[in-house]
Amino acid sequence: MSTLPPVHLPNDASRLPMTLPRLAEKKALGEPIVMITAYDYPSALAVDAAGVDMVLVGDSGAMTVLGYDSTVPVTLDELLMLAKAVRRGLTVPFLVGDLPFGSYELSDEQAVATAMRFVKEAGCDAVKLEGGGEVSVARARAIVSAGIPVMGHIGLTPQTATALGGYRAQGRNAESARRVAREAEALQEAGCFSIVFEAIPSAVAETIMPKMKIPVIGIGAGPSTDGQVLVFHDLLGIRHGRGAKFVKRYADLLDEMTSGVAAYAADVRERRYPGPEHGYTMPPEELDRFRHA
Repeated sequence: MSTLPPVHLPNDASRLPMTLPRLAEKKALGEPIVMITAYDYPSALAVDAAGVDMVLVGDSGAMTVLGYDSTVPVTLDELLMLAKAVRRGLTVPFLVGDLPFGSYELSDEQAVATAMRFVKEAGCDAVKLEGGGEVSVARARAIVSAGIPVMGHIGLTPQTATALGGYRAQGRNAESARRVAREAEALQEAGCFSIVFEAIPSAVAETIMPKMKIPVIGIGAGPSTDGQVLVFHDLLGIRHGRGAKFVKRYADLLDEMTSGVAAYAADVRERRYPGPEHGYTMPPEELDRFRHA
């Protein structure tokens, strides 16, 4: 008769892997959900150690780590590479992969195939897609039907920012606000487990929230949402400029990085580095044998 191995649970329940039921429970209990983006192994280690609940490998990585001028050019393979690196650094947070522009819009089959790659190849727990229009809702429903959790995203949707008039807040008049509300409900009915509200008036988000049965993560949507998300490089100041209005900067690491590299360069040029303490030695007799060989 076989015996199952003992199960060792961490002393701190917060270190158990985050799951969909736990996220739903957090909403029910009114516990704020903490979400952040990450794009590589070191940033994944940092956010994991900090105890965040959810991590998004966002297409914002196109600009923050790949140097594109928008999210549009980033490819599926590039985002999968980033997601794989993040997965290796996470133990607790729920991992969401962002479907890049052009990887899901053409058909339900394309959307499901793309989502499956994020789960199968990168180890993501779920995927996110932008927009709450007819096409996005249909794609979300198809992916959910295939057994993959989907996070929606409405308001400012960077992939289609040009069609929205640029990177600007949405829902700032009654007609636009009603559209945002309709999209939120449509994505919820399509089976999304969560929705991101980006750059919409706080009052609009607050008005929509009573209709939301699933966790809503805000970014520039005020304090009424169930959680908040920020871009790793924005909140830590690993970028030029202050970023969007909704960004709160918690550090200025780009300045520190630049100072560190400049100090290293100065030491090399002045021959202060490397010093004796940075080198390796060998026994004198071995050195003598080497020199007189």
